[in-house]
Amino acid sequence: MKIAFVTLSDPCHSSLRIRSDYYKANCLENQSAEITCIGPLKEKYFRFFNVKGKIYRILKRNYESLREPIILKGYAEQIQQKLLTLDVDIVFSYSSIPLSYLNCRQPIVFWVDATFAGMVDFYPEFTNLSKESLRKGNAQEQAALSNCTLAIFSSEWAAATALENYQVDPLKIKVVPFGGNFACNRTREDIDKLLISRSTKELKLLFFGIDWHRKGGDLAIEIAKKLNKQGLKTELTIVGCYPLVEEALPDFVKVHGFIDKTSEAGLDRIKKVLSETHFLIHPARAEAFGCVLPEANSFGIPCLTTNVGGIPTVIKDNINGRLFAPTDGIDSYSDFIMKSFANYEGYKDLARSSFQEYQARLNWDVAGMTIKKMLVELI
Repeated sequence: MKIAFVTLSDPCHSSLRIRSDYYKANCLENQSAEITCIGPLKEKYFRFFNVKGKIYRILKRNYESLREPIILKGYAEQIQQKLLTLDVDIVFSYSSIPLSYLNCRQPIVFWVDATFAGMVDFYPEFTNLSKESLRKGNAQEQAALSNCTLAIFSSEWAAATALENYQVDPLKIKVVPFGGNFACNRTREDIDKLLISRSTKELKLLFFGIDWHRKGGDLAIEIAKKLNKQGLKTELTIVGCYPLVEEALPDFVKVHGFIDKTSEAGLDRIKKVLSETHFLIHPARAEAFGCVLPEANSFGIPCLTTNVGGIPTVIKDNINGRLFAPTDGIDSYSDFIMKSFANYEGYKDLARSSFQEYQARLNWDVAGMTIKKMLVELI
């Protein structure tokens, strides 16, 4: 199978290797697909739309330039010209945006974590959008869904937003979860060794994310504070960002900041932190998928997170973590953790089943095999 993989960004840039975009192509390549990248795509009229965006910011409105019809048609022209020189069976992308107006003989497929409608008033950058951006954003998504042969989403939530907000054939819609954004060769025996090495006297929580507020970093600190007050010695490690707090951080908070996964030293640091962690604490206010969740599960770490967006596709109660309502207070988290840590054999069972969920359905090998079967049927 020969696949043209369309990318908006530079497919050879090292930063792509820490994002799911890279793993989407790689997981298909691992299934013996021949991948040819088309990208990066050039954005025409950049200066004009940059000025337009500045005007909207003055008006205190967010603006989405990538969904301007003239840009979308420019993307389609670039792809079409490249396809004339390629012998490929499928056109595939990690975004619906460049495929909106594409006209080609090959089946068109995209694999994404959200629709435009699903993101509106959900993520901060999609709030307070101008009426123009709302209109053009929905028009772009509708065009892509009408134009594609398959629209693959990483969660039931994302798939539902497509069906609820756009005119689309339900048979086009598929759900295939992502994996984590680094490789895992661990076995059940490796997880058992990690569980033996983890402290039974001090709880170690991990908050792992770049967006402090959206992912609930402030709540993570409050949960750890509550546990310490209840008498359970707790350490909270923060990776990916620096806390946005007004007062001094408590001594129990350890901040690593951003760690570069593309370097061997950086990846080793992250793996060491994960190896020692009992729970990933992820009280996100908004999350389309959350690749950190399967990453944690791959180390036998249960995830304590919120029932929002695409998260319920990833985390199942008492199997690979626990879902909490967005309205649940910190007591709900702390009570669950206290009970789990008090019954350490029960905790180890949850950790093992978390790894089993990763092995069974939350990794790129499973995703690649599932999507390959879908693509073969289109040829």
